[in-house]
Amino acid sequence: MHRHYSLDVSAPLLRTDSYVNGHWVPAASVFPVLDPATGKEIARVSDCGPAEAKQAVDAAYKAFHSWKQYTAKERSVLLRKWFDLVTQHKEDLAKLITFESGKPLKESLGEIAYSASFLEWFSEEARRVYGDIVPSPAKDRKILLLKQPVGVASIITPWNFPSAMITRKVGAALAVGCTVVVKPAEDTPLSALALAELAEQAGIPAGVFNVVPCSREKTPSVGEVLCTDPLVAKISFTGSTATGKVLLRMAADTVKKASMELGGHAPFIVFDSADVDKAVAGAMASKFRNSGQTCVCSNRFLVQSGIHDRFMEKLGQAMDAELRLGHGLEPNTTQGPLINSRAAEKVAHQVSDAVTRGAKVVRGGKRLEGSFMEPTLLADVTTDMLCTREETFGPLLPVIRFNTEDEALAVANASNVGLAGYMFSQDVSQIWRVAEALEVGIVGVNEGLLSTPEATFGGVKQSGLGREGSKYGIDEYLEVKYMCFGGLKP
Repeated sequence: MHRHYSLDVSAPLLRTDSYVNGHWVPAASVFPVLDPATGKEIARVSDCGPAEAKQAVDAAYKAFHSWKQYTAKERSVLLRKWFDLVTQHKEDLAKLITFESGKPLKESLGEIAYSASFLEWFSEEARRVYGDIVPSPAKDRKILLLKQPVGVASIITPWNFPSAMITRKVGAALAVGCTVVVKPAEDTPLSALALAELAEQAGIPAGVFNVVPCSREKTPSVGEVLCTDPLVAKISFTGSTATGKVLLRMAADTVKKASMELGGHAPFIVFDSADVDKAVAGAMASKFRNSGQTCVCSNRFLVQSGIHDRFMEKLGQAMDAELRLGHGLEPNTTQGPLINSRAAEKVAHQVSDAVTRGAKVVRGGKRLEGSFMEPTLLADVTTDMLCTREETFGPLLPVIRFNTEDEALAVANASNVGLAGYMFSQDVSQIWRVAEALEVGIVGVNEGLLSTPEATFGGVKQSGLGREGSKYGIDEYLEVKYMCFGGLKP
């Protein structure tokens, strides 16, 4: 892990200034972006403050008045060009993700394909924003329901999918005629700025897509502008539940439309009837993708008594055979670092808490150098342990043994969040019962990887508001206007 790794991408894609109103704008100061695998600085990026955020909002507001006049077909063509460019530059874009977030290159390439798929999907959906003509109760009038863009949208995104979390929101916003100001996570601004470069190459007009990167110190003041400025009509945020609540409070003063994709705490239930090999493969895919740093990552594993020992044995074998720690550029790496040392400390703390309360470490368990953490399997886990009460966001797999379906559901639903849930069973009646009873927005049945632009993404309870992706994702950026056309001669 002490080799020298250099970020080798074509010059136009490695941007470090903010992108506002079609121009690359430096800020008075810069902040460093680090490779989490080595701790080395890879770039210095413009550190925008409230003034730059306000300029971006003003630019987006001005651009909105012309962008909304584009036809759906014209917007569709531009999004499609952007999709083509992202696809064309996938290797360089994937390298940026690997260097700034630490994920293995193969996963980064997967993210770029996923990221591009939202631009493709929403370029197609742009032309399917249909209003309604409603039968009128009176003969002298017609009732029309029109769909119109809400206006400027503030887009605040996390570091774990630094490209896809932007396109999933921005694709929908631009498709319907909204303009956007993106504030990327301070750990991963390079992916957002590369997307801006390609948006410009695609011909997306000045002011329609703006990016204001900033440091952790300036994030609260920039966030405040993006959530309180009266010219902003909507905020869309992906991140922690705690931060989402702060942003919602700020947005309340001007009654902004909001979509929130917040924390998860996904249960992963393996019933006695499950195909054990499939359940193990599903657990590996769901838990260890991006080293456990995904919103829909399984957090609490509930395994029925009859199958428990076989599942644990095969899971341990799979972890030994398939998981390799290292820098994301190494071809055999499957587990990169966590985003920073604080993230690794959190996982290590959950492991030691579980062990002091009686859990047994079956695999891993050690905090390594920098922000690396060993993939860890825990047995004899109980619901009073920290790892079953709060989201981990790391490669920790705690297993709780259960006896009955009702018991599993009670544990699964005993959480104030509900984003994703997974279950493995071959009993069709049980599948329907449990899928309907799980208090989550996304259910994987005999499947550990779920995300696709065609389907909705979003949670219930304190996991958020609204849905992203799918035909419903577009509604989040639209208002419905009722037009009563009266005075007609019957």
